[in-house]
Formats: sequence, C-alpha cells, structure tokens
Amino acid sequence: MTRRNISVVTLTIAALLLVGTAFAQVTDPGVRSSTGVNAGQPLASVSANANDLAFFNAGLGQFNEHQTVTGDNVGLGPRFNLDSCGGCHSQPAPGGTSPSANVFPNVGPNPQSQVIANGTVSSSTNTIPSFVTATGPVREARFPFFFNANGTVNLNSPNGGVEDLFTVSGRADAAGCSLTQPGFTAAANANNLIFRIPTPTFGTGLMANIDDSTLLKNQAAQAGNAFGVAGAFNHNGNDGTISRFGWKAQNKSLLIFAGEAYNVEMGVSNELFTQDRPLPGEDGGGGSGQTGLPTGCLNLAHVGYPEDITHSNGTSASTSASDVTLFAVFMEDLAPPTPSTTVPGGSTSIARGRTLFTSVGCAVCHTPSLTTQPSQLTAGLSNATANLFSDLEVHHMGTGLADNVSQGGAGGDQFRTAPLWGLGQRIFFLHDGRTNNLVTVINAHGSNGSEANASLNAAAALSLTDQQNLINFLRSL
Repeated sequence: MTRRNISVVTLTIAALLLVGTAFAQVTDPGVRSSTGVNAGQPLASVSANANDLAFFNAGLGQFNEHQTVTGDNVGLGPRFNLDSCGGCHSQPAPGGTSPSANVFPNVGPNPQSQVIANGTVSSSTNTIPSFVTATGPVREARFPFFFNANGTVNLNSPNGGVEDLFTVSGRADAAGCSLTQPGFTAAANANNLIFRIPTPTFGTGLMANIDDSTLLKNQAAQAGNAFGVAGAFNHNGNDGTISRFGWKAQNKSLLIFAGEAYNVEMGVSNELFTQDRPLPGEDGGGGSGQTGLPTGCLNLAHVGYPEDITHSNGTSASTSASDVTLFAVFMEDLAPPTPSTTVPGGSTSIARGRTLFTSVGCAVCHTPSLTTQPSQLTAGLSNATANLFSDLEVHHMGTGLADNVSQGGAGGDQFRTAPLWGLGQRIFFLHDGRTNNLVTVINAHGSNGSEANASLNAAAALSLTDQQNLINFLRSL
C-alpha cells in the first residue's frame, strides 16, 4: 500500500511538470496603432489592375452590406448571428476579427436606427444573450452536447453546431415566422455552452495558395522537435486534400468558408448551402424528433432557393457574381497587415523577441513563413512569401482550451495554429475571445494534454526582460 501511494505521488508530480508553467507578470502593451499597418487594403497587384480592383471593391461593399429578409438585400434569417459580414469581421478594418460587441443592437430592419430598450432588440422579439456585452467580443455560441428531454446534458450525444443568437420573428419583414431563441441560460447553467469569435481574413488568399506539398514538407521538417509538438492536418472530406480555414481548419476553400458563413451566420441560402438552416436540434439532431423549420419560416424572401445566386442579368463580371463569390474574392485579395520594426518597445526589443520566439519553440507550430504556389488569380498571390506564423496544422491544446467540439478530423481539444500576422491590432484572443491580454493567452497554452507545455515552460524560464521582449515582438506583428 505504501509503495502504491509513493507511485501515485510521483506520477502526480510528473504530470504537473508537464503542464506549462505560468508566464510572469509582464505587460501586454495593448492594441497597436493603425499607423502604417495597411490592414484591410488589397494586394498591390490588385490595386494595379482596374478589373481586379473593381472586383475587390464590389466584394468590400457586399461584405459590409446589411442584409434584410425582403427587399434589395434579401435572404436574412430565419435564424442569424448578425446581418453583415463586416459587423463581425471589422477590427481593425473590414475583413478583420472581432470588435467590441456593441454591434449587436444592429439587427433590425433599419440597422442604422436600432436601439436597445429593456434588453430587447428593437423591431424584433430578440434579447441580447448575457454573454454578449458591450465591451466584450462578438461571439458565436455552440452547445457541445444535445440535451435529454428532462433538460440534462446527454454526454453520449455530441452536438457542436452553431446555435444562432437571433431570429427574424417579430420583424415587419418576417410576418408569420414564429421562432424562439435557443436556451442559452439553461446551457450555461449546465456547463454546455462554448463560444467562437470571428477569425481574421487578412492574407487568406496567400494561405489558400500554399500547396499541400509545401505544408507536408514543413511538417516533416518539424518532426522530432525538442518540444514534443506533433500536429496533424484536417482534411477535406470530398477530395482528401488539406483544409485550412476556420478555428479547426475545417474548411477547404475561401468559397466554402464564405458560403457556410452566409448560411450559418446570416441565414442566407446560397449556391453552396442551398436551404434555410434550422438549429441542430430542429433538424432531428440528438433524437429530438423535430422536423426542421416551421412552414411559416420558409422562403421568407419570396424569391425561392437559393436566395443568393449568380446573376445572369448582370451587366459586368462583378454584378454577375453571387454575394458568396464576392466575399471570397474580397478575402482572397486582402493583403496581410504590415508589421512594425519599432513599435512597441523599440527595434532592439522586437528583434530580440523574434529570436526568442524561435528558441523557446513557438515557431515549431507558428511557422514564420511559407511560400505560395504559382497563381493565375493575381500576381501578388504567385510564388509569394506568406509571413503567416502558422503551420496550418491542428494541435492538441489540452484540457484548458478544449471545447469538446469535433469538426472534420479535428477533435475536441484540437485547434488550427492561429496565424499571427495582424496580431498587434487584435482586441480579443483565443477561439472564444476569453481574454484581451497576450500574457493570459500564452499561459492558456499550458494545461494537461497540451502540445505547447514544453514551449511554455521554456518561455516561463526567460528573464522578465526577455519575456517582455517576446510580448513586444508579438504585438509588433
């Protein structure tokens, strides 16, 4: 019995040593000034070509456009998270990541004049969920598991689908559609609620144009590293190639990424996702017995399906393109933000931090640069150096970050290595936006089962000055 007790203690100590040591109390300088960053701008080759620039600007306009149920911008609902792409992807410019969530009042038929009264979004029956605050991030909600009929969580019935925050019920342009919001309070009380925030889309055209062979060679080069990191790729279920977009690299292409978001986040059916989307439980998930959306909530735009189509009566290439195509072109043509060599902390600190980033093992996952393949889309995407700081692999991030949601081949604690270009101007971090402090982000990489534990331990062993240099480097990106 005594020998067993000693063994248990020994194993416990060993396990604790594997978990990342806390980073010291250095200072995150905060969101970097937009001066010289160039965020939200097209690639130089796009600006130099009138036709390419016209497509980009048409995509930018559509990206920022507020959708309505009927009228000129048809298709919103029946369930949705916000009524424009640009509302969620707006920090620090269109195409970016999450702003503060005070954009959420803008979900009525006349977004520019919406106000919140008694917690209710004007012109509808929606209430703002408690996890959406004016100073917090834009959040998408998911229930990792379905509920039993008695309201308890069924751990044997995985869910993970998006539970849209709002419905079109109560709006003047959605008469006859009666839906209720998901039970977010009950889900939170049952610890069955997780969040996602928008991923930035700057430089995604370059990411799309990195050949699978380049990614596989980079993976092979990192094999057997000294930090115990062993990532994997998520793959597209149709052709088996490497997928790379989304928090779990679940989407193969920017077109699929855009089409899914249009359908899931705004409820707009399109040529890739051709039906109105019920919630997971409304579509028969979890043995709920539901039969989809009510008849009164179908074809609300009165134009038939899909609502977003290629326009055969267009007078130019950009006006013929579907909204989803314009979204994809806009993201494809977005240049990555320009890093700083002097802010914050000065050039010496940033250069030192860059060196440390590699020496403590961060660069094993956050590959500083990869080269794109030849492209006929625009010259700026062809044979280019993409300074993305990502291997585009999914890695086990341990119990501390696990969300218990599987997407494609990525499991409940696996996430794509987040590209770091533009990091200096992000307000919120990690997949759920739980923090706005980079020090907290680094510490969150360490928990039982995380591939980042050894690297975090190495970073935590640095002097306070070098830890600050590392933070300054990250905020310079």
